[in-house]
Amino acid sequence: MAQAPSVQRVLCEHLHNPSSSFSIGSFGAIAEFHRRADEPLVLDDPEGLTVATERGGLRVALIEDVSPLAYETLSGRRDRWQHGVVFCLPKALAVSSQRDVLTELGPDEDAIRPEDRSAILFDMGLAARNIDFCVRTSDSSLLDVLRQGAGRPLFAPGNPAAGAIVEASPHRIAISKLGRAEVYQAIGKEKTPEGPHTHVLPKFLKSGRTHSANIPVPRGQLPCLSLHPAHPLYDGLGQDTPFEPGYLTSFDALLDHWGAPEYRAEKARVVGAVRRGEDAQVYELPRSRLGRTGLRVALRQLKQLDGDTSVLRQWRDRCDAPQARRVGKAVVA
Repeated sequence: MAQAPSVQRVLCEHLHNPSSSFSIGSFGAIAEFHRRADEPLVLDDPEGLTVATERGGLRVALIEDVSPLAYETLSGRRDRWQHGVVFCLPKALAVSSQRDVLTELGPDEDAIRPEDRSAILFDMGLAARNIDFCVRTSDSSLLDVLRQGAGRPLFAPGNPAAGAIVEASPHRIAISKLGRAEVYQAIGKEKTPEGPHTHVLPKFLKSGRTHSANIPVPRGQLPCLSLHPAHPLYDGLGQDTPFEPGYLTSFDALLDHWGAPEYRAEKARVVGAVRRGEDAQVYELPRSRLGRTGLRVALRQLKQLDGDTSVLRQWRDRCDAPQARRVGKAVVA
């Protein structure tokens, strides 16, 4: 195997590739940074790890203990999958302030753009373990409402701050120990806007989780930054596109270095078995959830790479059919 790529080099390359996007968030509160290919950068740090457009910005602050994890997950659509890279830190280094009430923090001196550094930052008090989720404003009317609601949970009955934030659409900022994502464009009240945007979902926040259970973050680590490289079947809006094998090859290179060994081993095992024409009925199924995900994602990718052959259909009918529940003692769906 070739030498693993530098984390800083990979991040720099993708920050300057408009086909890639980033996010900083927790389970139920996230800020996402996207930009169009024709959208200019209004700020580009010489070191390459801070960028901003008129609609949002991202700053990455790497520290030595960062651990990248490349992963793939199953989509609800039978022929699809999702992928990404999550950058983790040990819990002791990753933990956030975990404020549980709306809290005024003062001028945002760490704002990405100089013109935003005199605006007032408020921690929304979402109590996430791996991020602080904030809003920032210079609007006097909104400041009055936020200060009225400070010291109480944002979503407490009678707190006027939550509704005022949605109505006024101040800047939203997600801050982790690996950087910050800032969103300047308005909150999408009816649908998610194209480009940088945020989601705050109180129901999900109540779980106390930092990430989806489908992402195999190692025990003792917390996710602090996510990279979403170009997908071979989706565009930046999640719309279907013709299969682009180059994007799959590019992500496979990250998976080879940063993917979970068990996951990579199962994908290699099933790809070899299918391409040799082996009988799916005698294949020993993986026992772990991670292995089963690798099996099913590999079959979906093989359909794109090799076509829907009779051999592959046999494998998919046994291992990735919508009605599949259990095969032997191994859960497949």
